Amino acid sequence: MSTVFVTGASGHIGPILVRKLLERGDTVRALIYAGDETGIADLPIEKIPGDLFDNEALKKGMAGADVVYHLAARISIVGPEGGLVHKINVEGVRNVARIALESGVKRFVHFSSIHAFKQEPKDVPFDETRTLCDASNYAYDYSKAQGIGVIREFVEKGLHAVIVNPGGVIGPMDWHPSRMGHVWLDLYHGKLPGVVDGGFTWVDARDVVDGAIAAETKGRPGECYLLTGEYHKVIDLVHMAEKVTGKRMTHMETPMWLARLVAPFALWFALLFKMTPLFTPESLGALRGHPDVRHDKATNELGFAPRPVAESIKDIYAWFKEQNML
Repeated sequence: MSTVFVTGASGHIGPILVRKLLERGDTVRALIYAGDETGIADLPIEKIPGDLFDNEALKKGMAGADVVYHLAARISIVGPEGGLVHKINVEGVRNVARIALESGVKRFVHFSSIHAFKQEPKDVPFDETRTLCDASNYAYDYSKAQGIGVIREFVEKGLHAVIVNPGGVIGPMDWHPSRMGHVWLDLYHGKLPGVVDGGFTWVDARDVVDGAIAAETKGRPGECYLLTGEYHKVIDLVHMAEKVTGKRMTHMETPMWLARLVAPFALWFALLFKMTPLFTPESLGALRGHPDVRHDKATNELGFAPRPVAESIKDIYAWFKEQNML
């Protein structure tokens, strides 16, 4: 049994992770930002109000802690957001890692993203040997790459930290719900008029959690582990969702060239009227991602074994139904 401190505990992955740690018998503390306890409100954990720059809250959470899981991040498909993406995904990582090292934390698991790596070239498989993104890439992607660099700096200073890089996360137990959670709900209710002709490498949040916990105990310091699953086009997900729910869903597939042409205007319109954009240059960039992402390293070193996407989709709708969210 360990004492574990978790940041970002109220997202999609966080509540699943906290439950797994409690099942393991751990004592769990969670950093709670702006009172957001989504998915963890009723769990027997210590909730510490604060953010990534609240040093007193971080020190309280890490005092005597054996393990830190750093999930908190700014996911953005609308650019740098006035520096907020860099502040949270780079400087926030630096502050949490610094206090973890000062607090004598034994293990540190940093949640990065597959987006931290360059997509090109696409004629060879995608694995952890890829070059990290740089300033020529999207702001979010570059920030996640910089976050990895920060973690490796602290590994050199003695922090036992490992890095996990999930793909496109889907799955049940999505209380918020996430961006993909809204997609599943919009498909079900016929609110999504069409999808873009693109695809991504998808992975179940429950498998990401299992991979991260394995990385805590088996991962090598400074190493990245791709926690990814199956590649599917978005229209394939629609067909699987139809099969699971028995509901007729959109079959409209917008060509990528047309979506890319419209995306800047759609983003401008959404920002002008303070709406969530349907798609942006960055989200479309993700859907043009590498079709052959390998998780061999995580499988060989961590025992990572992601489930089929079709199984995840079945569980997604079953869970939404149980929660009266359909």
